[in-house]
Amino acid sequence: MTEHSTAFPDIAMIGFGEAAHAIAGSWHHRGWSALRTYDRGLENPETRHLIHVRCEEAGVEPNDHPKSALAGAGLVISLVTADEALAAAIACAPHLGPGSLWLDGNSCAPETKVKAASLIEAAGAYYVDMAVMAPVYPRRHEVPLLLAGKMAEPARNLLLELGMRPEIVGTRVGDASTIKMLRSVMIKGLEALTGECLLAARRAGVEDAVLASLKASDPGIDWSARASYNLERMLVHGERRAAEMEEVCKTLTSLGLPDWMSRSTIEWQRKLADLELEAGVNSLTVRADRILECL
Repeated sequence: MTEHSTAFPDIAMIGFGEAAHAIAGSWHHRGWSALRTYDRGLENPETRHLIHVRCEEAGVEPNDHPKSALAGAGLVISLVTADEALAAAIACAPHLGPGSLWLDGNSCAPETKVKAASLIEAAGAYYVDMAVMAPVYPRRHEVPLLLAGKMAEPARNLLLELGMRPEIVGTRVGDASTIKMLRSVMIKGLEALTGECLLAARRAGVEDAVLASLKASDPGIDWSARASYNLERMLVHGERRAAEMEEVCKTLTSLGLPDWMSRSTIEWQRKLADLELEAGVNSLTVRADRILECL
């Protein structure tokens, strides 16, 4: 895809989990002749059916191999887990068309994205660092995006045609991902602190007093609702969040700073994910009690 192209390119999505499904299923533009995906889960009998259902809902053609998914695609969006981002670039690079745009929307450290960019660009395609800056639900394709790289502008133009909300933040690969990583120190860290604080408070029988004290300090926050939401995030998405926080730690250490808080955040995120509990009703006490029964 060059800056002077006028026809909307065919699209391939690498990874078709929650984020890709939410975005592709609500795109405004329908001018492409092909919208395909490749997801490693298609190779697994346990996950294959779920991915096929998602693809049918979103009008996306599933493919068992990256070569068939990428054939003729001018716009490629990678939305896998953080720990699979580089592997996705390695698997797909040999099958990319010359001049195609690879938008790496994975939550990775800048150094990981630089490595991926070298692979994509060596294959004759263009790499764009993309960061997804909020949960995909309920905004779906309108979730805020940050873009960085030499081809961020043509990427932005295509995403705008899809009804999306991209913002260019730099010309270097890593500019967008750095913002994402450092934001996650706070967002995912607050989730972990919620677990450590309020699970302990519930077990000690003092959660009402702790919540009242928090509200007195920060009255603008509904601490009970926020805590319930944070626990839900870790129960449902803790595995993916833990992988992202591994990349956050890489970012911090590359800046010459300790990663003490973020390293502990990984432990809490992974611990709650490993419980394999459904989020259940939206109630702090109910969620806390179910978690405490398993810890």
